[in-house]
Amino acid sequence: IEQYAIALKIEKAKELLAVENKSLKEVAEQLDYKQVSHLSNQFKKVTGTRPSEFKKKGVASRKTIQELGKVG
Repeated sequence: IEQYAIALKIEKAKELLAVENKSLKEVAEQLDYKQVSHLSNQFKKVTGTRPSEFKKKGVASRKTIQELGKVG
């Protein structure tokens, strides 16, 4: 369940970064991360890329709820 919750947060972070063009600090605050570095590390672990790299690429494919259920 924890991995699923993290996956949901990372998908929301992708949306905020790519679609709403928010800064990583704004995303961390909105998703209740105490440290930006923690979000950045989780993002890299889940997606294989740093948030800054992801943001440079623009809107990438996002996972469906069904795909998130297959995490882990």
